[in-house]
Amino acid sequence: MTTSETTLSKLPALLQELGRRLGREFLAKDEIIRLLLISVVAGEHMLIVGPPGTAKSALVRTLAQKLDARYFEYLLTRFSEPNELLGPVDIQAFREGTFRRRTEHMLPEAELAFLDEIFKASSAILNSLLGLLNERRVQIGAERIDVPLLALFAASNEVPSDDSLAALLDRFLLRVRSHNLEGFHFQQLVKFGLQHEKKLLDGASGLVQTTPAPLLSAKDILLLRRELATRLQFSDEFLSEYKSLVAQIRSEGIFVSDRRLIKLLKLCAASALLDGRPQADVSDLFVLKHTWNSVEQAEILAGVVDPLLRRHRLATDQPSRRDAQGLAAMLEELATLRLGLQRAGELSDVQLFAKLRTLGELRAALQLHSSDESQRAVRDIDALLDSLVSGAPLGG
Repeated sequence: MTTSETTLSKLPALLQELGRRLGREFLAKDEIIRLLLISVVAGEHMLIVGPPGTAKSALVRTLAQKLDARYFEYLLTRFSEPNELLGPVDIQAFREGTFRRRTEHMLPEAELAFLDEIFKASSAILNSLLGLLNERRVQIGAERIDVPLLALFAASNEVPSDDSLAALLDRFLLRVRSHNLEGFHFQQLVKFGLQHEKKLLDGASGLVQTTPAPLLSAKDILLLRRELATRLQFSDEFLSEYKSLVAQIRSEGIFVSDRRLIKLLKLCAASALLDGRPQADVSDLFVLKHTWNSVEQAEILAGVVDPLLRRHRLATDQPSRRDAQGLAAMLEELATLRLGLQRAGELSDVQLFAKLRTLGELRAALQLHSSDESQRAVRDIDALLDSLVSGAPLGG
């Protein structure tokens, strides 16, 4: 085995470790993290949509810190100009009659990029972005320059209905929602949040913080892509499931072009590569949940795809990808809720309603796990709710 082959064999494990490290820093963002890694390996762009404060920019920024790759980040406004992304005009060259830009540390030289509030791009920026995203080329003066971009991530608080931005949205193969966390994550959220604030305070007070060395480089990602190119083969069983799923999605009125249909197969292969599996299986079809054209379609896609994923997990005895370690935290939260509900007589109607709503969210999340422990917890919740309805005393 050559040195390059040895290196390649270790890369999926390093990619998995990168995902685990991100998961330790961001609570309940496992699926988004997985999609970020798949996007980088597959060379596709990803849009993250959600309200402020849901870790959209922090996720990408932290990923960039853990990769040895040139990174560019910018917050767009409707007043942003092309030189803020592409670089200022080279005045000396301009005086000599040549239009050129100084692209050092700017988007044309980035290997990983993040554009916040992407849909606020002006028409001038929009024209540059369309070519850069689709062809990995940018027009500067009379020249069309190839760019080394591995993947571009973008964020927005909402998806506009403006038809003039439809072409820009189309450049993002994956569209992912980032939500505020459900109420049952409260204890963990406080723990994570305070740890983050402590780091900020330590940094502001001059305490030196060691930053781990990047796990992977841009060159490693390109090696993984070459490996991915050899894995674009799929079993007849997988393709049959994929065909049925796409037909069901289209029957719901959600448009999936033939071009996207092929590119989504590449994402499935990248998902398998991330797990160290030689070939995609039904579990990799979760990427289809993130192909919506409007936020309203996201729930429809989940309703189509999730039942297939659950059947596959039960048939193969595979654990849910929703981070099995999160199950312990949910069971701990259930115990806390039980204690709170035992004092239901001391709670106001508003407090009681809040706890019941959290209990409902917890039940829905536990149902996504296929373990015996999670299903016992679901039955416990049902018993709790029955007791509350009947007015019977709650057990300890």
